Amino acid sequence: MPSRRELANAIRALSMDAVQKANSGHPGAPMGMADIAEVLWNDYLQHNPANPNWANRDRFVLSNGHGSMLVYSLLHLTGYDLSIDDLKNFRQLHSKTPGHPEYGYAPGVETTTGPLGQGITNAVGMAIAERTLAGQFNRPGHEIIDHYTYTFLGDGCMMEGISHEACSLAGTLKLGKLIAFYDDNGISIDGEVEGWFRDDTPKRFEAYGWHVISKVDGHNAEAIKEAIEEARAVKNKPSLICCKTIIGWGSPNKQGKEECHGAPLGESEVALVRQTIGWKYAPFEIPTEIYKKWDAKAKGTQLETDWNSQLAAYTQTYPELAAELQRRLKGELPAYFLEKADTFISSVDAKAEKIASRKASQNALNAYGPLLPEFMGGSADLAGSNLTLWSGCKGINKQVDGNYIYYGVREFGMAAIMNGIALHGGFIPYGATFLIFSEYARNALRMAALMKIRSILVFTHDSIGLGEDGPTHQPIEQTATLRLIPNMSVWRPGDAVESAVAWKMAIKRQTGPSSLIFSRQNLPHQERTVEQLELIERGGYILIDCEGTPEAIIIATGSEVELAVGAANQLKAKGKKIRVVSMPSTDVFDAQEDAYRESVLPAKITARVAVEAGVTDGWIKYVGLAGKVIGINRFGESAPAGALFKEFGLTVDNVVKAVESVL
Repeated sequence: MPSRRELANAIRALSMDAVQKANSGHPGAPMGMADIAEVLWNDYLQHNPANPNWANRDRFVLSNGHGSMLVYSLLHLTGYDLSIDDLKNFRQLHSKTPGHPEYGYAPGVETTTGPLGQGITNAVGMAIAERTLAGQFNRPGHEIIDHYTYTFLGDGCMMEGISHEACSLAGTLKLGKLIAFYDDNGISIDGEVEGWFRDDTPKRFEAYGWHVISKVDGHNAEAIKEAIEEARAVKNKPSLICCKTIIGWGSPNKQGKEECHGAPLGESEVALVRQTIGWKYAPFEIPTEIYKKWDAKAKGTQLETDWNSQLAAYTQTYPELAAELQRRLKGELPAYFLEKADTFISSVDAKAEKIASRKASQNALNAYGPLLPEFMGGSADLAGSNLTLWSGCKGINKQVDGNYIYYGVREFGMAAIMNGIALHGGFIPYGATFLIFSEYARNALRMAALMKIRSILVFTHDSIGLGEDGPTHQPIEQTATLRLIPNMSVWRPGDAVESAVAWKMAIKRQTGPSSLIFSRQNLPHQERTVEQLELIERGGYILIDCEGTPEAIIIATGSEVELAVGAANQLKAKGKKIRVVSMPSTDVFDAQEDAYRESVLPAKITARVAVEAGVTDGWIKYVGLAGKVIGINRFGESAPAGALFKEFGLTVDNVVKAVESVL
């Protein structure tokens, strides 16, 4: 029977062989972490290779994602649909085994990792989701949601600031089913980390409120197992297991050195590794007895079968709860949601309020929140400014069945934790900050878009309209750059009605994240017909039109819709035929069929003006070279909002002049 070391050596061999064949990759981390992974996956991980999406599986996150061959080897060996040919295609075009773990490529990869620190942060989100879902659905004798979140992370993850944001919050929330393994090998790309990273990591995590197990020999299976047992016994704190390892373990000339971090070992060194660790097999060859020992299909099927029996008993006792749990795990909206959302939107239109769109957003939350028990809200220490609290909010730190996270001043951490919540399933997360601070969260927004997951980012104080806080807080380029992220849907509504529609569309959307951009200042209600109300969902629509063919078109978003309408009225008084197009979402408008887009913006009408309080380049594609864009291509100033709009030329008179100049 194969020993534990031989089982771990299968990971080492596959990892170094795949990296060598690709002539690219990171062999050192998988070789160093192989012994830890062997114990965790063979003795503890609750999973089913035959059903990678089993709801009650443990989550495993490789935060140091450059070591991707570790997780690919584990998935292959334990019986997932990841063949030896897939491993041979490591880092090749259209393979299931890209250079870093990518969500949606290989079955069993829970999240995209690689940007260091985000994996551990996703894991915090997953642990929050597990505990909260359990709090909402478990009943005495029916622990239907009961699984762990395990994550591996290295020195690089520890150095990234986001690890502080996430791990500090995890300790505060007492996430007892989160267990992290710190691969403490003392090496990063530039060499030995003691020259730039000398933190006392155990004390740091103890200060966060974690249970810390220090000085574990990461190459001693019994020591690793003992540490995992200790961590699982602690129910009221997340655990950090500090494993001292040797990067590239088994490589006689490169282990413990940066040379094996991010480059193939080389053919001669690979041969020496085989001799050193006693691996007698050819590249990509795994003996039958080792495959048998690793195979988790039968065990996983039994685990899921047992859970299905528990679910059946739960369903019999709590049929309504069980149906609701299944709906949420499938990511389906309640059957009544869209109809009730439309009723609410009509009521907002009838009310015709002049309010800030951030307040309109809160009103939408109060309408949609009671319809969506899967809502998991939050704000980065700006709940009273972002207006993300609604009447049914309960902070999760105080109640395990809560639905609102007070993230503190952790914008990046918030966005990446939301990604973890969305990936876990059972929730629709939303989180908020000022638009300017989307910069802090930017890479997590990109990761949400890359993975095409449903998370909703609420960004308030959307322009120079926030006023006296000045240029440090006034977003200029942020809306435009959010629009540049593939798969990101961006809404900047012009009044309360468009705000309610924006929320509805973000909630419906299951193909990527949405950014909802709201104002601090009040926005007037715009009159619409029933048909126009329905057209808002198309991202851009004709708000004001004229008889016959328009002479010019004004396009606007957000608070600038008011300017466009005012200018159109003045020009109409001068006998001009003007169309006003409100375009709260450029990406949604761009996705419409050609005929609709042509009906809104006819190609033959070249006299066009776009107005938005931000950088102007993105609007050129709508107005063309013959048109004009009124915006801001410099940083702002500190002054009341009204004075700033005049200072930067965002006035009705200026829009009128621009239209006259293009006619």
